[in-house]
Formats: sequence, C-alpha cells, structure tokens
Amino acid sequence: MKVNAKSIDLAKVQAEAEESYRKGFFCCEAVMEVIMDNFELDVPHEIIKMASGMAIGVGKSGCICGALNGGVLAISMFFGRDEQRGPKDPEVVKCMSMTNELHDWFRENNTKKAACCRVLTREFDMSQGGHKSQCIYYTGMCAAKAAEILARELGIETTGEIKVLSHDDYLKTRTTPLEA
Repeated sequence: MKVNAKSIDLAKVQAEAEESYRKGFFCCEAVMEVIMDNFELDVPHEIIKMASGMAIGVGKSGCICGALNGGVLAISMFFGRDEQRGPKDPEVVKCMSMTNELHDWFRENNTKKAACCRVLTREFDMSQGGHKSQCIYYTGMCAAKAAEILARELGIETTGEIKVLSHDDYLKTRTTPLEA
C-alpha cells in the first residue's frame, strides 16, 4: 500500500471525520474514509466496507465504541500483518502497541472515561438519535488520534491539533440530534 501524503493536518482529519458521520457513514466507516483520504492511499474505496459491521459497538451489541474500532482498523491497515508468525512477531507486537495507545488515549480523553459503546451511550435512547452529537465528537477524536499515531510511525509531518474538550465544555456544545 502506497502512502502519498506529505503532511497530515490533525484538525482537518477531526473535522472531516465528524462531517463524514453527519453525512451518513457510521463512526467506524467515517474514520476509515478520512484516514484513507488524508493519507492519500492507493487502496480501493470499497475497503471502507470492512468497517460497516463495527458500528454501534459491533453490530449494535454495545461493545467497543465503533469510532475506536475504526481507528484500530485504520492502524492495522498500515501496520497489521498478513502472514502467520505467532504472537511474538515484531510486526504484530508493534501494531498492538499502537492500537493500545489509541485505546488508552480514547478512554482517558473522552467525556466518560470508557471504551464501551453501551457505557458511552447509556444516557441516550438510541432509537431517537440522542447519541448522535456525542458520537460525532468521538468519531473526530478517534480519527485524529489514529492519524497522529500513524503519521508519527510513518515519519509524516503533522499540523493542527486534536480538539479535546473537558466533560463540562463538551456538554456546552451538545446539540439536538437533528442539529448534529
């Protein structure tokens, strides 16, 4: 896979991921789309399809956050392996270290200190769409942090900053689902 990007703007990645969700992709699909586009990858657009089942905590099960899953998939697309070399294979160890970094960062920096979709969305009636503005925010966060990790590991310059809000500041930005 060829990476054609010379620089990655983290604020742009975050904003584009949020907009991709607003336009109709689920969180995990939006992360994949934005990573593919911003890193200017020579992979088919259809690769986004592999993220579709990760939404709403893996097929609506409420397990791991779909935005976080999208970031894990994106990092794995670059640094995962395609040969059976056991659990101590340096390639997979490095990939797992990066995805663990994303996971721990997301838990520390989201408004609820969790990675479980069910916990993150507990206060919402999912059928009414009340979760949407929060999930848009988390999608942008995960896309930008995954991009930051990838750029660092690939030696690509980054500009811009990831916008992370405190819980109180985040609550001030929330909108109704239709305004999200």
